[in-house]
Amino acid sequence: MEEKLHVGRLIQAKMQEDGRSVSWLAGKLHCDRSNIYRIYRSHHIDTEQLLKISVMLHHDFFSHYSSYIVESFRNLNL
Repeated sequence: MEEKLHVGRLIQAKMQEDGRSVSWLAGKLHCDRSNIYRIYRSHHIDTEQLLKISVMLHHDFFSHYSSYIVESFRNLNL
């Protein structure tokens, strides 16, 4: 299990997998490209923004948190 979930890296990996550019996501979020690079570096992100990104990329990034929680429970023997 990862010690800390890094959602920015997950988003970046999905963008690369889909062949999407930083400019594409910046346009969809109506923000500057520098904000996307900031997201890539972030361990956490606003849930509303993560919801928008999940819908745009057709990927449930929240499921990574759910998996992380389940794995944490297993490690605690709960």
